[in-house]
Amino acid sequence: MSTFTQLSPSRKRLIGALLAVGIIGVGTVGVGGAVAAEATPRAVVDLGEASTFAVLSKSGITDVYASAVTGNVGSSPISGAAIHLACTEVAGTIFTVDAAGPACKTTDATYLTTAVSDLEIAYTDAAGRSTPDYINLGAGEIGGLTLTQGLYKWGTDVNISTDVTLTGTSDDVFIFQISKNLEQAAAKSVILAGDVQAKNVFWQVAGSVAIGTTAHFEGTILSHTMIAMKTGATINGRLLAQTAVTLQSNTVTAPVE
Repeated sequence: MSTFTQLSPSRKRLIGALLAVGIIGVGTVGVGGAVAAEATPRAVVDLGEASTFAVLSKSGITDVYASAVTGNVGSSPISGAAIHLACTEVAGTIFTVDAAGPACKTTDATYLTTAVSDLEIAYTDAAGRSTPDYINLGAGEIGGLTLTQGLYKWGTDVNISTDVTLTGTSDDVFIFQISKNLEQAAAKSVILAGDVQAKNVFWQVAGSVAIGTTAHFEGTILSHTMIAMKTGATINGRLLAQTAVTLQSNTVTAPVE
């Protein structure tokens, strides 16, 4: 007799995304060329329970006081002792897997396991999006550019050496697939123009991420390794890392959904 295994909601989302890719098909891709077969705007990356976090990591969150985080904070499977933020630095809930960590913490290992699993699924979704609109734009240097909605793919590092602008409507979705590292120079900004919303901007990075001193960033960062915010840097978005997040007197504001 056969048995039926109930799929978790996060697994259902992944299967749905894979089926959608198969239905859409593959269009003609050129460097910087549009793909007619792809729907416009593209579907957002479903973050699942990870969407409730401003900062979420698997191996800890370091901090140079004082940072200001608006949104939830958590780390799993590592002990809550690896979360170095003080309660006064977080306008939200600090989740831990055990009794260690900040005094104001909420211990909920099950919820954190789900959130981290959803983070990993979201990363896989973003990395697996096919039919890019632009490939290796600017040879990895996007500073000084004005970008419109779409799927951008690089096989190189991506650098933001001067301000970069994302322009469009409130429904436009931006997905950036970066196979190496992402680095933003000091005092430079990712700027949203028109009605673009930070909640619709996703940066999938296979390497590490470094946001420069006093720089400003927009969107959700899905990093396979570390996210390092340098002194005074700010982000309107989320820091979702599969290793560690390092903060140095930063402002992190989860986007409005």
